[in-house]
Amino acid sequence: MKFIKVMFIFIFLLITIAGCAEQKLLEQVGLTTLLGYDLGENEKLSTTAVIRQVNPEFQSNVEIVSAENETARGSRAEINRKTSKKIMSGQMRVVLFGEELAEDGIAHHIDTLSKNSDTSGSIIVAVVEGETKSLLEYQFQEIDDIGTHIYKLLEQNIKNEQMISSSLHEVAHDYYSLGRDIAIPIIKRDKEHVEISGVALFDKGKMVGKLSTEESFYVKLSRDLYDSAMFEITIPKEALPESQTKNSPEKIPVVIDTINTKKQVKLINPQTPEFDMHITVNGRMLEIGANMDLDNPKNVKKLEEEIGKSIAKNLERVLVYCQDVNSDAFGLGEYYRSSVRHSNLTHEKWHELYSTAKVNIKVDFTILRSGIFE
Repeated sequence: MKFIKVMFIFIFLLITIAGCAEQKLLEQVGLTTLLGYDLGENEKLSTTAVIRQVNPEFQSNVEIVSAENETARGSRAEINRKTSKKIMSGQMRVVLFGEELAEDGIAHHIDTLSKNSDTSGSIIVAVVEGETKSLLEYQFQEIDDIGTHIYKLLEQNIKNEQMISSSLHEVAHDYYSLGRDIAIPIIKRDKEHVEISGVALFDKGKMVGKLSTEESFYVKLSRDLYDSAMFEITIPKEALPESQTKNSPEKIPVVIDTINTKKQVKLINPQTPEFDMHITVNGRMLEIGANMDLDNPKNVKKLEEEIGKSIAKNLERVLVYCQDVNSDAFGLGEYYRSSVRHSNLTHEKWHELYSTAKVNIKVDFTILRSGIFE
């Protein structure tokens, strides 16, 4: 009994001391949740930090602090001199790059962040239309913590497979990988809202092109696998039976969700080079802009064929654009490198081949019917 009392007192004191230490620590530091980088004046780097500070009553407030220096480390040191508390980066969740800086090149910054032991590989990387500073310093009426808001915006869209994943670990992998280029989300301010506006395409470490949010579906389709997602596609009215499309628009919208995919890519000619890409897509149809009789197996079969053709056509269009801007967002170089032994492939050599590569795309789509369609 005496032993139990002693242990109880010991545990109570330990919790009390730990609680005091935690409170004292939080009072002394500011937690950086987001960093934004822009091109500054005279080729300097402009850094904007979103910092959460906690007072003795455990009430927090958010402070936006900016500084310019020749290096990221130097900018962060200047930011530290502008705050009353020591800045810590252990809670950082997002790194943003301004559009001009992204076009100039982010390779050095990705390398620096990857080698920083205080930086988690799970932080999300994105590009901002315009400057990150103007976005972060804007006084939003309904957003109290812009750092947390942007993180949750990106996180939930990536988690729900509405946007390609862009963790620091993944971005660094794509940068260092021979045969695959970086592709990351773009965000922008639209009046009082922050929204994802597309995907930034890179050649090595420089941004060379953009895709819309709709087109980002095809980049993810070619790079990764879908487990559960939703997308909308249009089918030409004339491609479906006339009896099923009366009073329908010329382009019939179809909404699909619960998508899961499988993909096979095979190099069939190393010289051209030429690839066969076969993608199998299964999905549940939520909505269609035509009064089709989906109890008729022939109508369902025709609809599946046309959805597959439409996906393949759009995928080919996005691929051609990626070739035009010289960004291998599809990762075709990885398939080439793994298929051709002793290729002595370099980034320059692959991109010379990539610009004229031919890809034969075939998409097999199957409707997973449920509810009233069963």
